[in-house]
Amino acid sequence: MAGLINFEDEKEVKQFLDNLAVEYSFQCYKEKSPEGCQRLADYLEGVKKNYESAAQVLKHNCETYGYGESCYKLGAYHVTGKGGVTECLRTAGSLFMRACNSNGKKTIDACHNVGLLAHDGRASEAGPDLNVARHYYDKACDGGFAPSCFNLSAMFIEGNAKGLPPDMKQALKYANRACELGHVWGCANASRMYKLGDGTEKDENKAEELKNRARELHGEEKKRQLKFGE
Repeated sequence: MAGLINFEDEKEVKQFLDNLAVEYSFQCYKEKSPEGCQRLADYLEGVKKNYESAAQVLKHNCETYGYGESCYKLGAYHVTGKGGVTECLRTAGSLFMRACNSNGKKTIDACHNVGLLAHDGRASEAGPDLNVARHYYDKACDGGFAPSCFNLSAMFIEGNAKGLPPDMKQALKYANRACELGHVWGCANASRMYKLGDGTEKDENKAEELKNRARELHGEEKKRQLKFGE
């Protein structure tokens, strides 16, 4: 039947993939489509395993069109030096920042990564900046990214001498949000806080409810891992 690919025919599959490369290249460089450039980069990375060429396309798409998904992926390349790019967390951080501000598919992930780099200080000579970390974790948490909510909770539990004192009410707020988003340790921390009365009145029923939710999430995670390993 016309238009269908016989994926058992190696020659036919190769021709199909070669045609995709031509199509995506045309979209990227002739039609000047950022989405086409991203498709080309994904093709080079996922199909051809040509990370050097993928990095070049990502760089072009990020710098020329400011396409957030490409900026994000290029930032990830700079974290490890993948695709022959310079291994540099500062460069990665600036690319994640650009992706965070782009309102694209990877915006929330990128904001979380900016928060992580500000939190541990590896991308800055000045060291950790918890206020910056909080700002970007907040953006990601507002977007429904559970690890950012959990990290905010941990920050408010621990506190810091540089302008971020411990605040158990805030810690509980973010632990609850992380739990709502399916973060097992968010549930566990919130349960303990209700049990001890940290940041709230003691509430044994709420503590038990959240402990059970943590167990449920942990069980679901173990099932997923088992299924993946089968």
